[in-house]
Formats: sequence, structure tokens, C-alpha cells
Amino acid sequence: MEVTQVLFNAQSIDGTVRKNAEESLKQFQEQNLPGFLLSLSGELANEEKPIETRKLAGLILKNALDAKEQHRKFELVQRWLSLDATAKSQIKACLLQTLSSPVFDAHSTTSQVIAKVAGIELPQKQWPELIGSLLSNVHQIPAYAKQATLETLGYLCEEVSPDVIDQDQVNKILTAVVQGMSASEGNIDVRLAATRALYNALGFAQANFSNDMERDYIMRVVCEATLSPEVRIRQAAFECLVSISSTYYEKLTPYIQDIFNITSKAVREDEEPVALQAIEFWSSICDEEIDILEEYGGEFTGDSDVPCFYFIKKALPALVPMLLETLLKQEEDQDQDEGAWNIAMAGGTCLGLVAQTVGDDIVPLVVPFVEENITKPDWRQREAATYAFGSILDGPSPEKLIPLVNVALTFMLSALTKDPNSHVKDTTAWALGRVFEFLLGPAVDLPIITQANCQQIVTVLLQSMKDTPNVAEKACGALYFLAQGYEGEGEPSPLTPFFQEIVQSLLTVTHREDVGDSRLRTAAYETLNEVVRCSTVETAPLVLQLVAVIMMELHNTLESQKLSSEEREKQSELQGLLCGCLQVIIQKLGSSETTKYAFMQYADQIMGLFLRVFACRSATVHEEAMLAIGALAYATGADFAKYMLEFYRYLEMGLQNFEEYQVCAVTVGVVGDISRALEEKIVPYCDGIMTQLLKNLSSNQLHRSVKPPIFSCFGDIALAVGEYFEKYLMWAMSALQSAADLSTHIAGDDELVEYTNSLRNGILEAYSGIFQGFKNSPKTQLLIPYAPHILQFLDGIYMEKDMDDMVMKTAIGVLGDLADTLGNHASSMIQQSVSSKDFLNECLSSEDLLVKESAQWAKLAISRAISV
Repeated sequence: MEVTQVLFNAQSIDGTVRKNAEESLKQFQEQNLPGFLLSLSGELANEEKPIETRKLAGLILKNALDAKEQHRKFELVQRWLSLDATAKSQIKACLLQTLSSPVFDAHSTTSQVIAKVAGIELPQKQWPELIGSLLSNVHQIPAYAKQATLETLGYLCEEVSPDVIDQDQVNKILTAVVQGMSASEGNIDVRLAATRALYNALGFAQANFSNDMERDYIMRVVCEATLSPEVRIRQAAFECLVSISSTYYEKLTPYIQDIFNITSKAVREDEEPVALQAIEFWSSICDEEIDILEEYGGEFTGDSDVPCFYFIKKALPALVPMLLETLLKQEEDQDQDEGAWNIAMAGGTCLGLVAQTVGDDIVPLVVPFVEENITKPDWRQREAATYAFGSILDGPSPEKLIPLVNVALTFMLSALTKDPNSHVKDTTAWALGRVFEFLLGPAVDLPIITQANCQQIVTVLLQSMKDTPNVAEKACGALYFLAQGYEGEGEPSPLTPFFQEIVQSLLTVTHREDVGDSRLRTAAYETLNEVVRCSTVETAPLVLQLVAVIMMELHNTLESQKLSSEEREKQSELQGLLCGCLQVIIQKLGSSETTKYAFMQYADQIMGLFLRVFACRSATVHEEAMLAIGALAYATGADFAKYMLEFYRYLEMGLQNFEEYQVCAVTVGVVGDISRALEEKIVPYCDGIMTQLLKNLSSNQLHRSVKPPIFSCFGDIALAVGEYFEKYLMWAMSALQSAADLSTHIAGDDELVEYTNSLRNGILEAYSGIFQGFKNSPKTQLLIPYAPHILQFLDGIYMEKDMDDMVMKTAIGVLGDLADTLGNHASSMIQQSVSSKDFLNECLSSEDLLVKESAQWAKLAISRAISV
């Protein structure tokens, strides 16, 4: 096979030629993988070949070693490891040879491929000579070879975890990288590659950062690189500083003054990409200090790992003025562009983080700026003043802010209607939303909103919803937080008299001609949902009237024929918003007996519409319609059974949807809702549901996040069908046991610990549902053989000491359920269990009320079981 020609054809603009070439490549790969990979690496290494084919060969090689989906990645790793050893060493030799190619695209692609191979082989203790041969390359004469090698070292550090490379080699890598960064390196590309490589290597430098001399040297070289004449090097150097600020926060004290000087110079004078990173450094320091202060509540005891150095508090007098200056560097059309990010926005974001870090101390530093600029003729000054004010509302105490807000409120309402500039209105509406978000609600004693000014606030916000899309969207947001501020308060909400008018205005927004191309329609529906969710008893009849309106809208989306794919996507999005709205209305009306009765007249029609929404899509299930059906099942209870025959196939489609795993997870949740609603009436559908759920658990293609809710769902089904669950008991218990074993011995990062806790919680909820479902049934003894393993699981998680409150509550509940259901059969097992007594005592003295209640119940159940 003439591989060059095929690679050439694979990039042809002629579709048929391209398709044939892709097919040949696929066949070659399937029939002779070693030959396929070898010929690609040969193509990549051959200096006579055209650059286009070399580049594509490298790309295909890279994709043969790595994939985004976890299960696919695992298959590719196994496939490479089982490849013939001779072929592998020939491929690796070709790759190392290509690193010294003078052609940029060839050596640059090769760097990535080498790193992918290293990511597979180094953890297996293979290719031990790689790092040595890369390091000897760094001293090569042609600069491009040096650049390619440093790039490879950088990618390599990104691919492997720090424990894979021993400290001696780490030291050599860091030495090579830091030397490549130093000002004495004449070649810009080499220096840039070295600076970017350091960014990836910082995670490996723990030991080096603990050594004063080495740390000083690294910091000096990074700070010098921020002054390089080349803008890309300056940007990369600041990116290193940002990473250092979070990875090595506790080592920064000696350097912080110098860093302040170089960041403030960059923010004021440098090009935007550099200035943005310089601001990001301070945002990152804020994040660190907010975390430390939250974790240790400001009281430093001996056990806090990292003390807070109060860098932000000390820098305030200089830092705040620097950030306020950035707010005046707005871009003309930034509020039109959703993804916009510039110096003014970065500065405002950082100012908001500073406010969260230092609280009240920021207020006197910002207020003069606001007062001075808020009435200036130049829109930039008015907008910056409003942005500064809105940015500091989260952090300082209500006592400090409310007097200012009371003065500002009238001014802001007037600006929102009268300011000639759209930017200023946009930011004013956003700032009002922040006022309502942080300074309304039961926690705040001083009311900002009174019967007197409520009318004006609502009028102005509804007026602003007719403004340009971006201003209207921010006005919707402000109304969202205004409604939320009165959620769940016993007293009548001051918004009640305006309910009808608010709902009408929001519906009008959703029909605006210009609603299509912005986030405005979504914002209007989200706000409508919040207004309904937080509404009070007085407005229930109006919510009931809304049902028919939204049903009609949903009906209209189903009438459109022959849509283009773009129109279909828009239709599907609108259906999602309307189903979401119906879900909130169903939950609201279903939550009280009086409104529920009135609502039931619509249930058949609504379910009919949801089924038609499903029928619009051939392959996938509509996520929002599925959630709304869960709410409907909860509201209609056992009556939901009449819809099951028609609905079941969509339920099954949702459970089989591994690709869009969120849809699968939502469907699993709805199976739980339906089980609770139908109870024993779900029996006819259990075989199909349980078979599919067990299949999902055994698949390695389903995203792991769906597995915990599947276990919880076992509990819901067992609780619904009682002893009928015997049919599935053996399979369910075996799946639960193997997952339980996996979830006790876990050492990993925070994300893994969090996942493990959600997995444990799902397993425990399953056990709990099964015990409660079998209670008082003659078949309880079927559960006795499983009890020792369950108690062992509880011991295991108690010993690990890393469970969160949620797991603690469910776990102690399961101990109670086991005692309650098995009675005296359980007493000797519980008494013999290693830690149940300690666990119970620990939960009884918990600060968390839910854990405590659960434990008191368990104590009672255990004492009953033991005394029988």
C-alpha cells in the first residue's frame, strides 16, 4: 500500500476520494496493526515526504494511543502494550529520530506522540532510557531540535503522574527546562518551549520548592521571563506564576512584593494576553485564601496544613486601585458577545474575589471610586463605577452594605431606565441582580425592599425587559433573584400583587422577534420558573391558569413540519424550556392538596404532550420531558399507572442511552419517582427495568457517574414491590457486594473520594430499600445470608474515616434497617461486628441533626433486636 498517496487522498476536497482513502486506512489498521503504525512512523520520519502527509501520519498515530472516552482509552492502552516488541522499538526509534527534524510540523506532532507513548509505557516501567535520551538532546546545536525536545518534556510531564519519574530524573528535567528559559538562551522559540514546559513540570517540583536555593533559582528565572521582549514568553511566564500561586502558596512570602511589582506593571502597561494572566495571579491567590479561611474558619489551630498569609489583606491599599483602573478598559461591544473576556472583566472578577477574601475592609477603598465616577459624562466611567459597586456585594457584611445600597437603589433604577448607554444599563441590571442575590432573604435583618419601593422596582425591571436583548437578559436575572429572596417566607411576598403582570411580561419576552440569537429566551423561562417556584398560596389560581398557556406553547412546537436540522435543534431547545417550565408548575401545584385536585384535570393532556415530544426524536430521549414526567408521576401517584403502557418504551430508550449519559442518569431517577408513585403497580414492568439496570452496571461503556443512582434505584424498586423483589435479589445483591468491595479501599484525589462517597451512598440506599421492602414479610430470612457482608461493608467504611455526612446518615440508617427487619436474627451479628458500637456512638454525638436523628432511630431498632 502506497501510504503517502492514501494520506494525501484522505485530505482531498473531493468527498469520494477522501472516503475511499479513509476506508483503506481503516482496513490496513484492522488487518495489520504493527505494519500500519510502523508505516505511519516511517512516513513521519521521512524528510523527503510532503509535510501534509507527515502531519496527518503523526495525528493518526496520536489517536491510535489515546481517546477522550475512558473505556476507549483503556482499550488503546492495552492494544499498544500487547503489540509486538520489535515493532514497538522500531516505531519509538523513528519517533526519536523525527524530533530533530528541521520541519516544525513534523517535530511538533512527534513531541505529542512521544509523550502519549511515554504516558502508557513509563508507568509500566518500560522505555526507561527515554528521559536520558531526551536530556542528551537538549544540548544539541540546532535550536529546532532543542525546542522540540523541551516541548516533548513538557508534554511528557502533562501525561504522566509525578510518582512515575524518580527525583533524580525530575531534577535533571527541571535543570534542562530552567536553563532553556534563562535570558542567556538566545533563541526565542527555545525559550518559549522551555517556559511552557516548566508550566507542566511544576507539579513534579515539590522537593525542589522545599529547597530554598533551588526555589529561589526557579522563581528568579520565572520572574525574569515575565520581562522578556517576546510577548508569548511573558504570557507563558505569568501562567507559570499563576500555577505556582495555587500549587506552592505557602512558599510565596519572600517573593510576593516583587511579584506585586511585576504584575501591576504588566496590568498597566503590557499587552492584553499578558495583563490578563497578571490579574489571574491575584484571583488565584484570592481563591487559595478563601479556601483556607473557609476550611479553618479563620481560627488557626495546630492542625491546619497551610496557614493563611493574608497576602490580599496586606496588598489591599495598592491592589484595589490597580484593579479599579482596569475597569475603565472596557471594549465597545463586550456585552453583545457571550464569550467575551478582557482586562475590565478580569479586573472586576478579581475585585469580586478580593471582596470575598477580605470582607468589610474593601468597602472604603471602592466607595470613593463609585461616587466619583457614577455621574461622569463618559459612559466608561459610569459603567466602571457600577461594575465596581456590583462586584463588592458578596463578601462584606449586610450591615456595612445596606446603608450604601439604600442610597444607590434609587440611582440605579433611574439609570436603568434613563441612561443613554446600553453598556451602563446592562451592568446596572446585573448589579441590581447582585443586590437581590446577596442582600435579600431571611438571613438579612434590614429590608431593602419595602411596600413603597417594590412597585417602582418591578416596573423598572419589566420596562427593561423591552430593552436590547443583553439588557433584557440581565433584567430577567435581577427579577430571578428578587423572586428568590422571598422564597419560603411565611409572610405574604411583596411581589404577590404584581404576579400576573410579571408572568405576562416574561411570556412576552419569550416571543420577542430578536429572542432567537441570544440567551434571552432561556433567561426569561428560567426567571418564570423561579417566580412560580417562589410564589405563595395567594397566587395559586394564577399558576393554574398558566398550565393551559404553556401547554398551548408546547403544542405549537409539535405542529411544525419539515424542519432543517438547525430549526430542529431550536425546536428541541424550546421544547426543553417548556417542559422545564411545566415541571416547575407541576411540582408547585402538586405540593398542596387543594391545587393538586384542580390540576389533575390537565394530567392526561400534559402526559399526551410529553409523549409527543418523545416521538419527535428518533434515537434519543428528551431529557427535560423525562424530568417533567418524573414530577408528574410524583403528583399523580398510583394514577400514573394508566400511562405506563405507552411510556414504557421511552423509559427503556432512556436507560439504554449510554452516549448521552446525563439522559440515562435522569431516566434512572425517573424510574425511582415512578416506583414511589406506583408502588406494587410497577410489578409488570420490573423484569424489563431490572434487566436493563443490571446490564448498565456491568457495562464499561456507561459513564461511572450513572452507577450510584442505579443502586439507589434498586432500593426504590424493592421498597415499592416488597417481597416480589425476591426474583432479583440474588443478582442485585451480587452487584451490590462487588461495588461495596470496590468502594472501601480507595486512596485518591478529592474527585475520587467524592465519587466513592456517592457510590457508597447509592449502595447503602439500595440496602436500606431492600430491608424496608422485606420488613414484616415471611421471606425476611432470605436476607440473613447477606447480613454479614453488609456489616463488614459498614465496618470498612467506618475504618476508612473519609465518609461525608450524607454517607454517615445513610450508613447508620442501614444498621438500623438491618436490626429492624431481621430482629433477633441480627442481634449476635451486630454484637460481633467490629465497629458498629463505636460508629453508633460517634453518630449519636454528631453535630449534624440528620445524622443524629438517624442514629437515635438505629439505636432504638438495635436495642429492640437485641432484647427479643
